[in-house]
Amino acid sequence: MKQMVMIKRVATLVLMGVALSGCSTVKGWFAGKDAEAKKALEPAELVKFEPTVKVDKVWSTNLGKGEKRIGVRQGPVVADGRVFAAAITGGVHALDLQTGKTVWTYEPAKVKKQPKLRLSGGPGVGEGLVVIGTLDGQVIALDANDGTEKWRAKVPGEVISAPAVGQGIVFVRSNDGRVTAFDAGNGTQKWFNPRELPALTVRGNAPVVAGPGVLFIGNDDGSVAALAMQDGRTVWDQMVANGEGRTELERMSDVDGAPVLEGNTLFVSSFKNQTMAIEGPTGRPLWARDHGGAGGVALTSGNVFVTDNKGGVFGLDKTSGTAMWSQTGLARRSLTGPVVQGDYVVVGDYKGYLHWLRTDNGEFAGRAKSGGDALLAQPVVADGILLVQNVDGKLTAFRLAQ
Repeated sequence: MKQMVMIKRVATLVLMGVALSGCSTVKGWFAGKDAEAKKALEPAELVKFEPTVKVDKVWSTNLGKGEKRIGVRQGPVVADGRVFAAAITGGVHALDLQTGKTVWTYEPAKVKKQPKLRLSGGPGVGEGLVVIGTLDGQVIALDANDGTEKWRAKVPGEVISAPAVGQGIVFVRSNDGRVTAFDAGNGTQKWFNPRELPALTVRGNAPVVAGPGVLFIGNDDGSVAALAMQDGRTVWDQMVANGEGRTELERMSDVDGAPVLEGNTLFVSSFKNQTMAIEGPTGRPLWARDHGGAGGVALTSGNVFVTDNKGGVFGLDKTSGTAMWSQTGLARRSLTGPVVQGDYVVVGDYKGYLHWLRTDNGEFAGRAKSGGDALLAQPVVADGILLVQNVDGKLTAFRLAQ
């Protein structure tokens, strides 16, 4: 079974590399000698425009060796005025949100005759803990105040998404589809909920999202499930996008972006270009639209924002899901999931650029570069500051100029 899971994961890693690279060799397989067809597969060139918003870089820091082509979409999390972030090697860092200054750093001790632990996904924070997973299935809980190690546990597969903490429990999604619950005080396993995987999936897992007494889990088969926090039983299971198609590639429908709960409504998007609003307590669909992707969603008071697998950005009406606008100027640039900063929706791309679009009509308003490496993780906004981490392990903070 472990060997089969490994084969699946290698396949998804190769697929993601194809999607991100824009490699001329790969394009040549499809385009041949047809210059027009070849150009149609290339990432859209960035068009110059007159900025209507000024963006300032506040600070930047190197966390360590980044994920490169591993495809785990490492990103930061913010709590109590601190940024918690990790690199594959280089440890977990607690930084001051406003200045970027290091508060503490934790690096796993090297065990004799064992390979160095590779931290993956992003940290989860809650109830005084910072919890991080590794590529060999380790789960490490740290004291949020000073970074001291509290306990360790083990799960059967890679942990490539951020754990969640709530009601005295740590919840971890591993890459074999399983969700495991640990006692937040000592790391003792409380329960687990298994999930069968499709034959081929997109590299990446949705972070575990905690709701009132339940967890929301985005699954590789295109569904989202609600699990009871205390015992892991399935409260409801709703298909967001059916894995239909003639090939395994066509059937991929992963829900890999974090579901977003607002009030009683859960908003979730799938790799198969489907976004859905779901009634949180019951799992009843409220609306579904054929726009979206694996990168996640962002919300304002009246809109839902999504990016799709072709590089389109969409603003949807929150009540009905109707498309209000679309922006296609970033086609094939392998966009991150969106985030809202002020009156703008922001996405990153494969060249390290961040793009600020107006939330009311999708027009370009600003652009900045975080470095030359790809952005995979959905950016984060806290206290007006946007944070983005690239695949080289560089974390950068931006603020809109006053």
